[in-house]
Amino acid sequence: MKLHELITAIEEYAPLAYQESYDNAGLLVGNAEQEISSALLTIDVTPAVIEEAIVLGANCIVAHHPLIFSGLKHLRGETDVERCVEQAIRQNIAIYAAHTNIDAARYGVNYKIAQKLELCDVQFLQVIDEARGNGMIGNLPKAVPLREFLEEVKRIFHCEIIRTSPLCKLEIMRVAVCGGSGSFLIHEAKKQGADIFLTGDVKYHDFFYAENQIVIADIGHYESEQFTKDIFYEIINKKFPTFALNFSQVTTNPIRFI
Repeated sequence: MKLHELITAIEEYAPLAYQESYDNAGLLVGNAEQEISSALLTIDVTPAVIEEAIVLGANCIVAHHPLIFSGLKHLRGETDVERCVEQAIRQNIAIYAAHTNIDAARYGVNYKIAQKLELCDVQFLQVIDEARGNGMIGNLPKAVPLREFLEEVKRIFHCEIIRTSPLCKLEIMRVAVCGGSGSFLIHEAKKQGADIFLTGDVKYHDFFYAENQIVIADIGHYESEQFTKDIFYEIINKKFPTFALNFSQVTTNPIRFI
């Protein structure tokens, strides 16, 4: 099928108009009119992911994080980004990214997190308009002990470690979430009565905003967004059930714990 057909399916779900002004979502490498026979779904595009696509024969990569973010001034193979672009062009592999637009979509990244946690009565944590917003908030079917909940979070999101503010709650019922870097929503989570706020990239000083009213839990940027690949699969497979889709087996998380 034509690449633009796949792009249309994704952008009907998460329009590019939803992306933040600093973002660079959309078609980054390739021509919308080119024929594609299979796609590789990933969080990040790295040289290992490009190689994986070549081995699989996938001529399209759908990623969450844009490979080209702040722009390229030259292509000299000096960085991983430049090498990825060069190799993708040589191999005729298209690269498409859905980033903050799929974060903000009603059934996007944050809704998927809420699903994984089995939250009920899920709503946007911060509404932008009727169809988009930042973060999600909902309730567990019943209150559970805080430490039990954190252990379940570690299991679901494959976390080696969770960084938290002081554990000021004995039980957890109301849960706020934001995939990626969500510290800007801490105050909103407190305002809406969340017992805990799950996100990534929390800075040292941001943990002070808990103020013994909420538990802030940093589960990791990659960990919080890893299931975005599932969203891509669901969108594309629903529209094109016979189109070949592959989940990348490359762990692109650049962070290690030792």
